[in-house]
Amino acid sequence: MPELPPPQRLPSPVPPLSAAKRTKTIRYAELHCRTNFSFLEGASHPDELVARAAELGYAALAITDRHSLAGIVRAHVAAKNAGLKLLVGAEIQPLDAPPVLLWATDRAAYGRLARLLTHGCRSAPKGECRLTLDDIATHAQGLLAGVMLRNTAAVPICRGGQDRNPLGRYRDIFADRGYAVAELTRGPNDRRRLQQMVRAARQARLPLVAANDVHYHVPERRFLHDVLAAIRHGCAVAELGERLFANGERHLQAPAAMAELFADCPAAVARTVEVAQRCTFSLDELRYEYPEELCPAGETPLSYLTRLTWEGARRQYPAGVPDKVRRLIAHELALIAELRYEAYFLTVWDLVQFARSRGILCQGRGSAANSAVCFCLGITSVDPERIDVLFERFVSKERNEAPDIDVDFEHERREEVIQYVYQKYGRDRAGMTAEVITYQVRSAVRDVGKALGLSLDRIDTLAKAMDHHHDADQLAVRLAEAGFPPQTRLARQLRELVGQIVDFPRHLSQHVGGLVITRGPLCELVPIENAAMPGRTVVQWDKNDLDALGILKVDCLALGMLTAIRKCFALIAALPAPHTTSPSPLTLSTIPPEDPAVYDMICRADTMGVFQIESRAQMSMLPRLRPRCFYDLVIEVAIVRPGPIQGDMVHPYLRRRLGLEPVTFPDERIRAVLEKTLGVPLFQEQAMRLAVVAAGFTPGEADQLRRAMGAWRRRGVMEQFRQKLIDGMKANGYDADFADRVFRQIQGFGEYGFPESHAASFAHLVYVSAWLKCHYPAAFCAALLNSQPMGFYAPAQLIADAAKHGVEVRPIDVNASSWDCTLEAKAGNHSPALRLGLRLVRGLSPVHATIIDQARRDGPFASFDDFLHRTSLRGAAVKALARADAFRSLKLTRRAALWQALPRDEPLPLFDLLEGYAPPAALPPMSPLQEVLADYRFAGVTLRQHPLSFLRPRLKALGVTPAAALAALPANRRLKVAGIVLLRQRPSTAKGIT
Repeated sequence: MPELPPPQRLPSPVPPLSAAKRTKTIRYAELHCRTNFSFLEGASHPDELVARAAELGYAALAITDRHSLAGIVRAHVAAKNAGLKLLVGAEIQPLDAPPVLLWATDRAAYGRLARLLTHGCRSAPKGECRLTLDDIATHAQGLLAGVMLRNTAAVPICRGGQDRNPLGRYRDIFADRGYAVAELTRGPNDRRRLQQMVRAARQARLPLVAANDVHYHVPERRFLHDVLAAIRHGCAVAELGERLFANGERHLQAPAAMAELFADCPAAVARTVEVAQRCTFSLDELRYEYPEELCPAGETPLSYLTRLTWEGARRQYPAGVPDKVRRLIAHELALIAELRYEAYFLTVWDLVQFARSRGILCQGRGSAANSAVCFCLGITSVDPERIDVLFERFVSKERNEAPDIDVDFEHERREEVIQYVYQKYGRDRAGMTAEVITYQVRSAVRDVGKALGLSLDRIDTLAKAMDHHHDADQLAVRLAEAGFPPQTRLARQLRELVGQIVDFPRHLSQHVGGLVITRGPLCELVPIENAAMPGRTVVQWDKNDLDALGILKVDCLALGMLTAIRKCFALIAALPAPHTTSPSPLTLSTIPPEDPAVYDMICRADTMGVFQIESRAQMSMLPRLRPRCFYDLVIEVAIVRPGPIQGDMVHPYLRRRLGLEPVTFPDERIRAVLEKTLGVPLFQEQAMRLAVVAAGFTPGEADQLRRAMGAWRRRGVMEQFRQKLIDGMKANGYDADFADRVFRQIQGFGEYGFPESHAASFAHLVYVSAWLKCHYPAAFCAALLNSQPMGFYAPAQLIADAAKHGVEVRPIDVNASSWDCTLEAKAGNHSPALRLGLRLVRGLSPVHATIIDQARRDGPFASFDDFLHRTSLRGAAVKALARADAFRSLKLTRRAALWQALPRDEPLPLFDLLEGYAPPAALPPMSPLQEVLADYRFAGVTLRQHPLSFLRPRLKALGVTPAAALAALPANRRLKVAGIVLLRQRPSTAKGIT
């Protein structure tokens, strides 16, 4: 088995010095440093590099990722905490010149660097950057440049241009802002190479400056760097050859070691501090400005927002605005004005207005979204009279951060809204938020295993032993289970390397819906690059980076249930009078509230297809929780999640709700926070309030706790708050058991904890979808089918559930089916029938369905030949329809239709001389089981028998109990059951059951 070679690191000739002594004797700034945001090149996190540089007593550290500023914010935050000066830069590899390091001296220079990177990334496919020396010259003002001499023994020769001295071209561009960068890595010819670089720099009249081409913070990371190189090149470490570094010296060296390395040219080390002193820019200088063009002439953003809000209030409350809502509006508008967030609310309002103008259903969520102002603006449909949400959770004077409004749009039409943003603000002022795709245990095992030369079957065995979000600390156990004895060197390497690479960034992707919009050029705030999806551009920072710098992000998210609800509304509106009870078109705001019949259905767990409460876990909870009002639905949405379950919140709440356990509070402070949830913290807002009132947290510290709850994938993030929270609660008079229980409950929020504001918005959609299922089951089922793929269940289960509710389901047929599933009126006042659509036919496209629809306008098809003649369809499309049994109205069985769909014009020379050639005999009919299997294979659904009906005699002989008999049997009895696997629900249960 190939093994990782040992590091070939020479011992440093300089004895280690204390940080204080190093600082006094040698001053040094590292100017060339890659983080792991130079994807698969750097082998250390930005904060690791910053912490190590501070430990070594550096004067400054430059982060210069290749063609990227993706890791700079994390380095900036770490540098502020460590008290280290950070230089912002990037490494550029132009197509026609040697590579160069660019460092920003001030805010204007930073803007030009970001614009340069944007130009290069927008000119190339995702993940690439194409720049020329002319591009660099165009954006050079204010930037310092360090031309890398690398290993050349002479002046580098330009590959594509006519100038044979590109160092001279850099000098012409940057003048006294240009340097030549010398890098030595303790090779056998360092002194000679240094002399050659001194001559090259002198010839180009560029001052020489030292650097170390840093790829990791400590020498021990050399192993991981080799693995990353193997992953990047798609081979094993043993096959890298000369692509590996010769030794492990690409780490942050002590200043004294750098001075020794450049002993023949001490000015090169001193000059690093000169470069650092010339760079005064800090990311703290970035100022985000909200777009303001939405405000009409003659009005300020605040006056316009105020007018829109009160106009909306009168529209939402035609009988008069309630006093509670009036007070909320005044309070929220005052806070918005004080924090100057009016342009943000107008931006979100504009997106919602655009969506509504196009008939796109949408709803906002989040604390700021579930406010009186947003309800009046039409951003959300959650009436502030029905719920009490803390507006200050995300609009707070203490934190002074941008508010939080997520807007869910129909998943089939969300792209229209995103493209509207690009068209309105331009590509230079709008971009999608990045999503940093990081290594999880399973992907880490696969890539590291390949780099170590493991066979694919062993890698697959090991990877499958890992859970999706399994803690890396349990890796040794999983390795042993997969046949890797923990004492072997290979197992130790796997354990160490996988543990290091977990949470490493793998590449940049796009956030599910986050959009950054600015008043000025966004490309001067953060570089923008192309996304893999056509028409999308992405900034290089993720949502945490944007939050750290206070930059606005609007989340335009996609929600399949909104698509289904809008389609259901349309189906209901098209029904004739006897079939609908609604006098006007239904909307999210006009669904009749608090319908007892709807809650009765929910309490029976009759919720297949209903938003959020259709999973098996939700269905098992509903009869116990027995929701009877809107707030009960809010709790139902939030309580059946891994966080509350693992935090031991569910059973205490249920016992108290059922009167099996008294509701008690340690004091009135806790009562004020937890009274509405019976003394059990169920929401993030309650966790934050508890930290403030019970543990003495400041609002800012409570917000850090909220952020930690949202960073549950990063091990140990929540644990750092444990002692502070427990000590604070003890100091306020709470006993240790209560303090520990509260922390465990709060820690549970790290696993998908839910904020109350989001639960309220989701609960509204729960009620709306349940109301539609209760009163219009045929239309609701049709809408779900027309919105696939979405939800928890396959079309076959949705159709079977509709049939159980008395819906007549009619089969796919070329004489009746459109692309979508439709409703067909029945005689009398009976509810409409559901006609299955051609979208269920596997292998058929919407274009084929449109052709059939248009041909059918002249009347139904009389025969198979008539169908072929009027549609001109041939080949695969006709075969797909035949296999799906769509020609029943033409008196054709599946096999007969498929036979006739075969090509007819092919010559048959063997039979040319035969007279009276008769057609083949009638095809044998398919058995009932064959029909059912064909239905599932070619349409995904059957209206015939249940597949298990054919196996019931055998199952009965095996002692299997039918599902219908289970309810009548006594408890605690072991039985055999059988069924068809519909889906595998993840994450698994607390006991590991999928």
